[in-house]
Amino acid sequence: MPLLSRSTSLYCSNACRQAAYRERRRKAAARLADERAARIPVELTSRARWVRYSGRKVPLRVDGRFAAVNDPSSWSDFDAAVSATAGEGIGFVLTAHDRIVVVDLDHAVEGGRILPWAQCIIGRLPATYMERGKSGTGLHLWFRGSVTAGRRVRRGEEAIEVYADRRYIIVGDRVPGTPLELAELPEGVVEQLL
Repeated sequence: MPLLSRSTSLYCSNACRQAAYRERRRKAAARLADERAARIPVELTSRARWVRYSGRKVPLRVDGRFAAVNDPSSWSDFDAAVSATAGEGIGFVLTAHDRIVVVDLDHAVEGGRILPWAQCIIGRLPATYMERGKSGTGLHLWFRGSVTAGRRVRRGEEAIEVYADRRYIIVGDRVPGTPLELAELPEGVVEQLL
């Protein structure tokens, strides 16, 4: 250490202090990415279907340019999407080829509790990976399967959306106690729900 520094100094210079700060931030970001990856099914993280999203929920490439749900060249792998800094978070692009279906229940959680209408729908479906949406009031239920077309239904307080192709879903936090894998969506169950 230079003679001008105090004996209690941790760093030899401002540059060393800043370098140490950057390294701590890098390690914290890597730890956070590892923890997040452990809360998302491998069936999703293993596919190069990831995008970032803007504050207005517009899909973005990892470099911050606009992404498109029908342009695979604008998607990335999970690690690249998680480590990118563009936008506010990550999302997964649904394609019919992958046979992944998301049942999106909007305004299904109030005060930390699942509302009765949403609980009824969840109870009629097999246990699967489920997460809270970005707002904290919605739920995403992820399945393996197919649907003929995306659907959106609003009945009173019920708001149900089902998607399987040319959409992206903002990935939120896993609902504790739910499986870390996708269940098979039974044939015809979507029509019964809607």
